[in-house]
Amino acid sequence: MLNKIAAIFVFIMMSVMSLNAQADRWQQHINYNIKVSLDVNTHTLKGVEEVVYDNNSADTLQKVYFHMYWNAFQPNSAMDIRSRELGKTILNVRRGAPITSASNMSMVGQGDRQDWDARVKDRIQNLTPTQIGIQKVNQLSINGVAQKLIEHETILEVQLTKPIAPHTSVKMNLNFEAQVPTQIRRSGRDNSEGIRYSMSQWYPKMVEYDYQGWNTNPYIAREFYGVWGNYNVSISLPKNFTVGGTGVLENPNANADASGNKTWNFKGNNIHDFVWAADDQFKHLSKEVRKGLTLHVYYKQKNESADSAWANVLWAAEKALPYIEKKFGAYPYPQYSFIQGGDGGMEYAMATLIKGPGLGTVFHEWMHNWYQHVLGSNESLYPWMDEGFASYAEDDITYWYEQNFAFQSPYLTEAAKKQIIANNEKTKTMLPAIQYGNYGSYLSLAKSSLEEPLSTHSDHYNTNFAYSSAAYSKGATFLGFLGYVIGDAVRDKVLIDYYNTWKFKHPNANDFIRVAEKTSGIQLAWLKEYWMNSTKTIDYGLNDIQAGTNTAIISIQRLGKMPAPLEVLITYKDGTSELHYIPLDLMLSGKLAEGTNFRIVHPEYKWVQPTITFETTKPLSALKSIEIDPSYRLPDINRSNNKLEIPN
Repeated sequence: MLNKIAAIFVFIMMSVMSLNAQADRWQQHINYNIKVSLDVNTHTLKGVEEVVYDNNSADTLQKVYFHMYWNAFQPNSAMDIRSRELGKTILNVRRGAPITSASNMSMVGQGDRQDWDARVKDRIQNLTPTQIGIQKVNQLSINGVAQKLIEHETILEVQLTKPIAPHTSVKMNLNFEAQVPTQIRRSGRDNSEGIRYSMSQWYPKMVEYDYQGWNTNPYIAREFYGVWGNYNVSISLPKNFTVGGTGVLENPNANADASGNKTWNFKGNNIHDFVWAADDQFKHLSKEVRKGLTLHVYYKQKNESADSAWANVLWAAEKALPYIEKKFGAYPYPQYSFIQGGDGGMEYAMATLIKGPGLGTVFHEWMHNWYQHVLGSNESLYPWMDEGFASYAEDDITYWYEQNFAFQSPYLTEAAKKQIIANNEKTKTMLPAIQYGNYGSYLSLAKSSLEEPLSTHSDHYNTNFAYSSAAYSKGATFLGFLGYVIGDAVRDKVLIDYYNTWKFKHPNANDFIRVAEKTSGIQLAWLKEYWMNSTKTIDYGLNDIQAGTNTAIISIQRLGKMPAPLEVLITYKDGTSELHYIPLDLMLSGKLAEGTNFRIVHPEYKWVQPTITFETTKPLSALKSIEIDPSYRLPDINRSNNKLEIPN
């Protein structure tokens, strides 16, 4: 008996060790102690930064690197050139495809647009010396010894006089200064809403060193990656300014000094970025929504409806939080701030800068704290793991909120009410309700000549159209498609297991797939290779119907190059129906039954088969309709051949 108990104990311990080993990836660690002052007359920053950097890798580091993002906001920077070059590609909005690539903008006609980011365009080229962004480290020393610095526009190279050995720490002291740029992209002063300062990417930020080496991506307006650590940030500026940002405010009752400035101290732990915003007319709302978590809203009133709209942000966030945590994982930080600022919506640790109070953007940016700031995938390499997953969650949460709480809000305007009713009417004819928009955008991309694999580096997509459609829409469609392959309920469990397994460990694409395989018991390597590393598409069509012996023989043709399991709904004239499920051989398994339809499971089909055939339980004369993928979760690029109505 003791031997049996011992064996069970060993098995349990080995299982636990195996689970932990999957996510046992080393992480660098950093502590920032930053003191900065903002001159609101010259829009300049001066600061000191103490960095304690833990090299937890097995590598000896001869150099370290820092991001200097604001240097991108200078004429002829890489960001400026990149934006203007992309603007030379002309897209036809109606068709979602390019019609030409030419520098002659006279060719742009009605319905066409340039492919540049509308927020950037050629604005950087026209900045004056007092409007540009500047970041400069005047000195970086270690143990009193100045280190050699080499500037590469938005990357600062530090050639160390003494290498950082594996599993050791080093303290670096920096003196830096900066000029806040006119707001162009995310960061800057005086945005279109009149917010004085949107302070993102404002400090010399350590470049992440991971199992793939240094991630020294020059800044061209795309994505971010960072080292987890602890931030202690003190910000000095005139006393009439209200400041909101990352971390917990340690001194809410700070007094002004002799010069009329106040110094605000924020602390945040286990985060990889820090943002703040300041305005002399900010309004501040806050609520402790549960013990240990307070939500904040900072906004600048422009009209009478602003108070209600921003109050609704706080109300909706509180109502949605329990659903979010149940569906996607527990929020681990003590506060979150929704701050008006920036150029649309951009996520940061414990905070977001958003241009307006639209709840879709609110939910999307908030979900980045799960997928970008807790899980922390490398957005340059896997933007779809952040943007796509956040887009999927945005639709899911928005749909849930509108069905359960939207009409209870005391701040709901008549205009917003009409919009929700219109959305609900629209989703009645568009399935799946929470994914139709993302599916549609992906299908437009897939049908264009512009699609590139999801494995493309964020900065190196040929067009903004291809990048945004892939990262956001194809990434979101992936989770809907995954629900089709393994079942929605199992997919939802995968998302929780993924979050709990890989939080604070920078997961990659394969890490997610491995969690999905372990949770579902289904082999999914084929899904990763086709969906992420190729642009092959799915297209199945009804091919032939034959009469069998008291059955109908249904033939389906695989027209696309990407295979998938099949669900085919047969509806009979007597009102009965049956769902025929045909697994794909590459899965080596099938999913559990979903829904209430009577299901018939057929033998798996070989992915190389051009035609798949199965039989119904009733004769051909009894058929009313045949439909491939009745749940609309299969991203089939041509649904016109998916359904057949048989006349009486």
